[in-house]
Amino acid sequence: MDATFQPNNNKNSVSEMTGYFGHPSRRRFILRTVIPFFTVAIVLNLVAAGLLYWSTAEADRIAIERQRALVDLVVSQLKATIAHEQESVTVWDDAVEGIRAGNGEWLDLNLGSWMNTYFGHDSAYIIGPRDQPIYASIEGAVAEPGRLSDIWSQTKPLVDELRGRLRSGDETGISDRVLTIGASEIARVSGRPAIISVKPIVSDSGEIEQVAGEEYFHIAVRHLDDSLVQELKDNYLLDGLRFTWTDDHAPHEAVSPLVDSTGDALGYYVWSPYRPGSVVFGHVWPVLTGMFVIGMGALSGLLLVLRSRSLSLNRTQAEIRHLATHDILTGLPNRVQFEMRLAEALAAAEVEGRAMALLYLDLDRFKEVNDTLGHPTGDMLLRQFAERLGQVVGEANTVVRLGGDEFTIILRGIADQDEVEQICTKLVETARHPFELADTQIFIGVSIGVAIAPKDGTAAIDLTRKADIALYSAKANGRSGYAIFSREMEALITERRELERDLRAALTAPEQFDIHYQPLFAARDHDIAGVEALVRWNHPVRGRISPDVFIPLAEETGLIEQLGELVLRRACAAASDWPVETLAVNVSALEMKSPTYAMRVASILMSTGLSPHRLELEVTETGMSDRDGNCQTNIAALRELGVRFALDDFGTGFSSLGRLQELDVDRIKIDRSFVTGFGTDNGDEAIVRAIIDLAKATGLKTTAEGVETIEQDRFLGEIGCDDLQGFLLSRPIPAVEVEALFADRLSGRHQRASTLQNA
Repeated sequence: MDATFQPNNNKNSVSEMTGYFGHPSRRRFILRTVIPFFTVAIVLNLVAAGLLYWSTAEADRIAIERQRALVDLVVSQLKATIAHEQESVTVWDDAVEGIRAGNGEWLDLNLGSWMNTYFGHDSAYIIGPRDQPIYASIEGAVAEPGRLSDIWSQTKPLVDELRGRLRSGDETGISDRVLTIGASEIARVSGRPAIISVKPIVSDSGEIEQVAGEEYFHIAVRHLDDSLVQELKDNYLLDGLRFTWTDDHAPHEAVSPLVDSTGDALGYYVWSPYRPGSVVFGHVWPVLTGMFVIGMGALSGLLLVLRSRSLSLNRTQAEIRHLATHDILTGLPNRVQFEMRLAEALAAAEVEGRAMALLYLDLDRFKEVNDTLGHPTGDMLLRQFAERLGQVVGEANTVVRLGGDEFTIILRGIADQDEVEQICTKLVETARHPFELADTQIFIGVSIGVAIAPKDGTAAIDLTRKADIALYSAKANGRSGYAIFSREMEALITERRELERDLRAALTAPEQFDIHYQPLFAARDHDIAGVEALVRWNHPVRGRISPDVFIPLAEETGLIEQLGELVLRRACAAASDWPVETLAVNVSALEMKSPTYAMRVASILMSTGLSPHRLELEVTETGMSDRDGNCQTNIAALRELGVRFALDDFGTGFSSLGRLQELDVDRIKIDRSFVTGFGTDNGDEAIVRAIIDLAKATGLKTTAEGVETIEQDRFLGEIGCDDLQGFLLSRPIPAVEVEALFADRLSGRHQRASTLQNA
């Protein structure tokens, strides 16, 4: 039976298919939808393949450029490193006396072979005030001083330059890290590239008399081929790295010139660069091919579904279009419509020959609003802020909410950059006006990044990227302001990434961090009431880095808990034997939100032996509350141990006299901005007096920050402030100076007691 009816079934199937495709509406669907869809899909895949190939080549190019920049950076930093290494022996009383005494064995041990053994210097020479050779060491072995003649033609200009600067008293370049002036150059030495560095040998105490320009000179030579090439290969994975005198290299190799101070190429470093794009492309293209095949099949199925549901979709098309292109909370266009509006604005600007600007906006301290007052209040703030934006920029321009507290504005047909700056100034000012929400005045700010077409590009991806970079720069400059994109900003982004990398490395080598302590003085008798621990980062290359830079970076990258634990442990260990009632340590809001924070503090107190009653943790208002309740749990557990809490930076953000009664603290620290404002028309004296009066009424102690004048000191004491802190009384000092300060004060008390007994 099956064999009999099978031919008829096939014939019927062919007939049905012919009827299906022959129907006019279906033919239109195929011509208008199926064929265009498949055509676009194929074109898009081809474009994607082309972009992938381009991105592969671009990634390889960027990787090679970074490797080349790395080689240049290592060589440039090596000159400063060699000079710094020389200063370890050239700024030394013993060195001056040793040379004058003619002690050759001492000179070799300290200024010659030791520099080779410890720092890897290839040669060292010492010359006298009349440039006469006194000592020579080559490859760590004592040599005839006359061997200086081998490099004298390259060294003499440096020596003459340095003596001239010393005679004229030129101290350009001297800093906390650079103790003396010097001269250096990259030159060919004995047929090899090398750095020649000249430093004067001077007294570190200043007690040895020396005539300017007639000092003894120390000359160091470090070759830049064998050892440096091996170091670069080992540390930076530069395969096949070698040094050549001529620019001869294969097409697949990268080359970086070694240039002297005049910019002339002395030689070349050549290596086989790592090409990440090619590596990734080799792994990705089989997967992409498979995805293309699967995607085309899925597209076919999707087209059939689209056909079956097209009628129902048409009925709700207008509503869906609105929901797809507008933000539900504020009613503003969303990211989808932003891309369309931006493309339209760029096209119109090109046709009209006028400029347009793209603004990226980010609210400052918005997270604190959500954490402190709740998300419903945050939503109301976003709606009010969106209304203010519309009033400033007008209907001719486009305001978009990208998500969260991020907005963007498209300004069409601007006349010049001054017009953009005027609008940005209005936007910053309108954000500074308080928002009346939940019976509370909310003070926030806005940071704005600006990119202008065609100056900063005519492609949407370029403008958005550069506006985002400018926004980051505006935040880095202190927030509540705006920044217009410049090429220098891209370098700042790179520097920020390098600083993050260095911070992670520094936390594995914590000797880079020092803890300084700023004393707190009783306002009544100026006796030391306590100390506040402040972390300092001594970067091995960049030098001292401000806490205003690396503390926010640690919070953004999730490193603040590790850094905070390091500071707390060191401070508790140092202060355990100090005669102070209070050790104050700053705590980040992110640390307070950790469920294990109280347990970690208790462990540190137990291991260091510091009494919990002497520890005072300084927390901002945001750090004292969160939606999960971890902050309150930590505070309750630590208060039960005896740890005290201080409300830091009081008077900024959302701090108010009304909320002060709701916070579980023992002390409030009056922000330095109020103390600095004494004597102005802002009425800061009255505000500070009200804060102190309320603190007394609620049993809280007060500390005023930023005391820098005698008038501020006197006024704060008169109105009843408990403790004072500021540069007038003491700057932050290392632990050893704190101990000396305690010893001096204790000695003074003993002397006064002895005087009273004798009397």
